[in-house]
Amino acid sequence: MTRYYRQTRMLVAIDCIIFGFDGNDLKLLLIKRGFEPHKGKWSLMGGFVQPGQSLDDAATHTLKQLTGLEGVYMEQLFAFGDPKRDSAERTISVAYFALVDINQYTQQLNNNNYRAEWVSLKKLPRLIFDHVNMVHLAQERLRYKAAIHPILFELLPARFTLPQLQLLYEAVYDNEFDKRNFSRKVLSTGLLIKLKEKERTTSKRGAFYYKLDKRKYNAKFDAFLNFITDPGKL
Repeated sequence: MTRYYRQTRMLVAIDCIIFGFDGNDLKLLLIKRGFEPHKGKWSLMGGFVQPGQSLDDAATHTLKQLTGLEGVYMEQLFAFGDPKRDSAERTISVAYFALVDINQYTQQLNNNNYRAEWVSLKKLPRLIFDHVNMVHLAQERLRYKAAIHPILFELLPARFTLPQLQLLYEAVYDNEFDKRNFSRKVLSTGLLIKLKEKERTTSKRGAFYYKLDKRKYNAKFDAFLNFITDPGKL
């Protein structure tokens, strides 16, 4: 096998920033690290890229191995390569972020051996290495993507109310939106189908359920273009 002369080998890792929404709060899926360095401390889901794996394959494998999750929305975020980021060995980490409907995957997460826990982004614990930088960058990317694409529906159940959708956007942007303007802009996209049933646990009057029109969602992924231009004015 031909090898590059006098080049130092280094490890390539995958770290997954997994966002979930519980109906009120935006959360992050974390584990307690099971090996040194930093054993027992909070960490993102991660693993090493194996020979023969592409980065995307490694990310998919890591996600399934540690959480049992598969088929969720996931995209590559950034590569982190500070020479001193990992005290054990020189390791470059390629970060991915994923969006998960918490309630849909409760069973898979309860059955894994890594004791994964959902933690509120408002109460984020100290994380190992540069993982907090990964999380902050993922939040920025999520806000940018959500302003031009309807990707936040990946965090919602199959049917939802407009108040639930607004709570999600407010959690992502950490900002309060005007109820009437928000509803008007969301409905104007034509991506939602109004259902006959109402959600009545939060009020006697109730709020109608909606579902995403998957056909329009896939055909017109740019339908939310410029949806969030100025959060303060929504």
